[in-house]
Amino acid sequence: MKGIILAGGNGSRLAPMTTAVSKQLLPIYDKPLIYYPIATLMLADIREQLIITSPRDTEAFRNLLGDGSQFGMTFDYATQDLPRGLADAFLIGRNFVGDSKVALALGDNIFHGSGLGNQLTKLTSVDGAHIFAYKVTDPENYGVVEFDENHQVISIEEKPLVPKSNFAIPGLYFYDNDVLDIAREIQPSARGELEITSINEIYLRTGKLFVEILPRGTAWLDTGTPENMLAASMYVKVIEDRQGYKLACLEEIAYRKGWISQRDLDSRLIGLTSNSYNKYLTQIGD
Repeated sequence: MKGIILAGGNGSRLAPMTTAVSKQLLPIYDKPLIYYPIATLMLADIREQLIITSPRDTEAFRNLLGDGSQFGMTFDYATQDLPRGLADAFLIGRNFVGDSKVALALGDNIFHGSGLGNQLTKLTSVDGAHIFAYKVTDPENYGVVEFDENHQVISIEEKPLVPKSNFAIPGLYFYDNDVLDIAREIQPSARGELEITSINEIYLRTGKLFVEILPRGTAWLDTGTPENMLAASMYVKVIEDRQGYKLACLEEIAYRKGWISQRDLDSRLIGLTSNSYNKYLTQIGD
């Protein structure tokens, strides 16, 4: 399975912070926001990732992440000149995905929870589509999934004015290769965008959509507003301070998975300043 991270958009809700820089390059506590969706896909054992950015920001992402070899991975880059919707990621990334299955992660979503890695690795052989549901207090701001009394999916709506449930669909999606052709067939919505909901509705009609409710112990953080970015930073700080490990430390995930060696990790530290992140890296192999 390959992964796509959609990190385009103009981040208008975060202006003026995003006037000159992508929101995915802004910090969530001690690391750039883009680290978190990369880490989520890494936990699913996805080593080939395509990062879709705005044309303005591509070089900045390359400077930050390189080709991925330092993590035992491969990063490719593509651009989305206008925010044409989430499903546009499959049109942009069609050649990258090729004959593989694919996971799509939104660049401003953060996931954290015990056992999340084991949960995600089971989805890399998905037949159809696998998405998640998460109970929220403001479902009108998200795609919403409606269940019947047997927890079977009835409907999916994109940012409904009157939501039929409180279950939002977080920005993490797993698909078989059919999604590439489905994305080519859907039409723009009334908002003028290619909606991911349109793709999920097609899988639902064909009986190939599986929706899993994220357990209460799993945190999903959407960082689209200044308030949410602050809350996410505080969440990460509390977890890291109290539990003594770092969230979304790409070097550690790569090392634990055997994608890089102790020697690779040590070479990564050469010349780095002695801040808290780099001090943590020195302890990983101990």
